Amino acid sequence: MPLRVIPVLDLKGGQAVRAVGGERAHYQPLRTYLHADSEPLGVAQGFRDVLNLRELYLADLDAIAGGPPSYSLYRCIRALGLDLWVDAGIRDRTALGPLLAAGASSLVVGLETVRGPAALAAICSEAGPEPLIFSLDLRAGLPLVGDGADWGTSDPFTIGCSTIALGIRRLLLLDLARVGTDLGSGTSTLLARLRAEHPEIEITVGGGIANHAEVRALAKAGASAVLVGSALHDGRIGARELSDQL
Repeated sequence: MPLRVIPVLDLKGGQAVRAVGGERAHYQPLRTYLHADSEPLGVAQGFRDVLNLRELYLADLDAIAGGPPSYSLYRCIRALGLDLWVDAGIRDRTALGPLLAAGASSLVVGLETVRGPAALAAICSEAGPEPLIFSLDLRAGLPLVGDGADWGTSDPFTIGCSTIALGIRRLLLLDLARVGTDLGSGTSTLLARLRAEHPEIEITVGGGIANHAEVRALAKAGASAVLVGSALHDGRIGARELSDQL
């Protein structure tokens, strides 16, 4: 099955922003050839109409920081016919119902925000495995763990395996230090280990994807999908490349 390319929309203060290195205080409004400005719904429509993409990963940075999720925007994006992956800073199972009601097709539960293994187990029990994606959030290769969460280890591979044991069937490998840098994901070794240990799991890779050659390499390494932001916005990966069989 061809690898899927999932475009990234980072949302902050009601605007689409350019994410670089996980330094969220310094993110600036997005500049993209897909839309005239940084209005997020227009950018999402550009993914659909210009690049013929049908899924979208939305990182609601205000919600991740503890603010209210942008439910109305989620509904508008879903109305475009896009399957919507939403990371809105899920901390426990109370967040699930409103996100699903707002049109999220997949709920991203981040290591950065979830309140530890017990909270993740409750989320898995509540939602079942189908809509959940666990984001194994890293910074320069080290786990980015939420305040007060105790995973009993600082090894990303061990944390990934422990989430699978809790019921997760879809993983996202995301090193925030790589985001927007075009330096590559930096998680190829982790991808290979998890793929070898758990061949049944869907694994998506994001952060720093530079070009079409890297997308192909990740497909060969066992990735099910890749998240791509900057390389789509500046045209390094365009409609022609996306039409190829990856």
